[in-house]
Amino acid sequence: MSSSYLLIIVLMAASWAIQWRLRSKFKQYAQVGLSSGLSGAEIATKMLADHGIYDVRIISTAGQLTDHYNPTDKTVNLSEGVYAERSAAAAAIAAHECGHAVQHATAYSMLQFRSALVPTLSAVSRFMPWILMAGILMLRTSIIPLGVGIGLFALTTLFSFITLPVEFDASRRALAWMDRRGVVTVQEHAMAKDALWWAAMTYVVAALASLATLLYYVGIFLRRR
Repeated sequence: MSSSYLLIIVLMAASWAIQWRLRSKFKQYAQVGLSSGLSGAEIATKMLADHGIYDVRIISTAGQLTDHYNPTDKTVNLSEGVYAERSAAAAAIAAHECGHAVQHATAYSMLQFRSALVPTLSAVSRFMPWILMAGILMLRTSIIPLGVGIGLFALTTLFSFITLPVEFDASRRALAWMDRRGVVTVQEHAMAKDALWWAAMTYVVAALASLATLLYYVGIFLRRR
């Protein structure tokens, strides 16, 4: 059990360190003006148009690093800084989110699978922690509640791992388009690639942390059988 605790703590520390590094990278690259002079919103507009996508809206949303693509209402949501900013960081984020829009438009299988799980996971996340807690408390009388909780938690872990190819593919599409279109210089392309790599690492660590937590609960379950 101590090794499980240690692994979870290490992954939590790694998550914090990567989040800090990610913010540091984006802050650094946000200071580098884009040679093309394009804003994040203009980058997004060009990438969508180049892929023949005209039914996706690009909107500004509050916050920092709150950028995301919403397949439900077909919107590329760019944080206020990214939307108006003309930097290597803004270009990377805007193109990445448009990468998700391209995935949606081309029926990318992993995105479809991930989207299909969202309604179920939204419902599960409401009561899963309570079931796990009840399962731990009721271990002496029944292992069934904990078994159910583990099954539900396994779905969230699966979702975390399905997210990985979706995120890596969106970054790949973004970088390939920026290189092909020539909207960034070689140096700016390297910055965008570095920033997106650190962003992807946050998802990797989150998936590993979810797996470690799942194994922790499985360990408890097996010891009580």
